[in-house]
Amino acid sequence: MIITRTPFRISFVGGGSDLEAYYSKSPGAVLSTTINQYMYISSHKFFEKDKIRVKYSQTETVDRASDIQHPILRTILSKFNLTGIEVSSIADVPSGTGMGSSSSFTVGVLHNIYTVLGKEVSKEQLAQEACEIEIDILKEPIGKQDQYAAAYGGLNIFRFNTDGSVITEPINLPSEIILALEKNLVMFYIGNQRKASDILTEQKKNTGKEDKFNTLQQMVRLVDELKNCLIQGTIDEMGKILHENWLLKQQLASAISNPEINSIYQTALENGATGGKLLGAGGGGFMLFYCKPEYQTQLKKALQKLQPFDFAFEYEGSKVIYRPE
Repeated sequence: MIITRTPFRISFVGGGSDLEAYYSKSPGAVLSTTINQYMYISSHKFFEKDKIRVKYSQTETVDRASDIQHPILRTILSKFNLTGIEVSSIADVPSGTGMGSSSSFTVGVLHNIYTVLGKEVSKEQLAQEACEIEIDILKEPIGKQDQYAAAYGGLNIFRFNTDGSVITEPINLPSEIILALEKNLVMFYIGNQRKASDILTEQKKNTGKEDKFNTLQQMVRLVDELKNCLIQGTIDEMGKILHENWLLKQQLASAISNPEINSIYQTALENGATGGKLLGAGGGGFMLFYCKPEYQTQLKKALQKLQPFDFAFEYEGSKVIYRPE
């Protein structure tokens, strides 16, 4: 058996500029971190050597990879022309909650299968191939940030160049700053799991409009503004920057927010948070807030109907955590 562990991510600012509709015209940038919540992919030999079994929310047993219903598993196992294998997935966080789970899944499966074949693979190759599978082959209307975050791990800026290349820029902070950040960030699960593609399809279409394009340019500028605050140690500025980014993001597509989300956000601001955002494309999932520790009891009481979610930053990216000696 081989087991890979691939992290989920929190995107702070710049989301949406990783879509080709934007970065093909102007360089994009996203500042994000991976967290200690993971997608686990396990594989081992299937006892029927001429068949394939895959287990996710469903179980499929097929004769050929091309018969697999799950699009990502079908694409990857067809790419390597494998049979006689069983592939299973377990996740710490449900899909459709804004943490890039589908890309963590893609990166994790790729990493696992390369390991099965005895091949070492770089983080860059994992990220590039995951982008190729999700965006080029499966035509998902998504960007590139999630695949790179899942593969590399850590606190990074990902810069998306107009030629399609991606630059990974790690942000190295003293441990005391990281600890302070973790203490000042609070996350809640608000429910409403959703498929991001509908929102992203609208956002992709809207990117061609001048006002939406200009909004994304403002969001990209916030990436370096937040980077400078983190490096200088003025981390309380993060709340203000998250707030500005969230106000801008809502302008990109109609379904990013709704009255319930707006009410939660406003309640948070009235009870100690200085800014925040909904993770992922929008519509539901997790909400992140910047809130000093002394106000967090008040914040959690005000949002007591929501489920708090503890996390810490993660720095390893996709990793093989078990393989036979």
